[in-house]
Amino acid sequence: MDNQTLEIGGEAIAPGECRRLELPVARLATQTMMSLPVTVINGTQTGAKLWLSAAIHGDELNGVEIIRQVVQQINPQTLRGSRIAVPIINVFGFIEQSRYLPDRRDLNRSFPGSATGSLAARLAHLFMREIVSCCTYGIDLHTAAIHRINLPQIRANLQDEATYAVAKAFSAPVMIHANTRDGSLREAASKRGILILLYETGEALRFDAERIRIGVERISRVMDCLGMYPLFLPTPARNSVEIATSKWMRAFRSGILRLEIKLGETVHKKQIIGIISDAFGDHSIKVRASVDGIVIGHTQNPLVNQGDAIVHLAVL
Repeated sequence: MDNQTLEIGGEAIAPGECRRLELPVARLATQTMMSLPVTVINGTQTGAKLWLSAAIHGDELNGVEIIRQVVQQINPQTLRGSRIAVPIINVFGFIEQSRYLPDRRDLNRSFPGSATGSLAARLAHLFMREIVSCCTYGIDLHTAAIHRINLPQIRANLQDEATYAVAKAFSAPVMIHANTRDGSLREAASKRGILILLYETGEALRFDAERIRIGVERISRVMDCLGMYPLFLPTPARNSVEIATSKWMRAFRSGILRLEIKLGETVHKKQIIGIISDAFGDHSIKVRASVDGIVIGHTQNPLVNQGDAIVHLAVL
């Protein structure tokens, strides 16, 4: 097998070929086999090897549609390098419309996994062995957790020069320096020397056409930056706001929340960002920002308990 031929799941994908694969994961109690759907596009010329992944949390759907649109736009005869797309990693959670696996484990705290461990560990191990090991770059697509919404943002190790350059090419409205979390895909890939970006946008169990459009366009920018594929529709790059840290504003009491801010808004320290009251509004408190920042996420659920995270600020 030559250097340009990829082998995934025991199948060889030759240069210039686009192949759909199903990587067996495990059987359901009904004995139905659950498989990891993969599309491999192997270019005719050597170049970067990039994976795109989504739905590591099964209810995070925007990335699934972003990957579908990106895949449809790539011609293997024009591509330099390889592009491996896995639109649904957590196939079990996806079917159940759940963030988690059937045993309630978070797949993104189970990497690099184990061939003989829990279901989460086995799925993580399969992804590392068959997908990550073939690649030099990765983009993992996420949304906010249930009942929350996120501004389009990149999270990555911005202190690494190469990662910073690719994050700049993505040109999300906000890019945040974020340390890796134990057991995450980003941590496991980084330990193997693979450059990875995490893209957050939108909310769980929803398609957001504008945020999907942004994701497709910005992935195209990354592929152009890596010399893999020319931009589909070249548009001027926008400067990202670079952020070193972020902070959640929390509810001081339980009640009904009325937000006074919008996603992407710049707020100032002590500015009112929400009001929490009882059902009649007789007893209310004002929630104020404790720092200057940009609203990069907030709860969508007006019913809050004391201590709940309600507004996420990128600290300026």
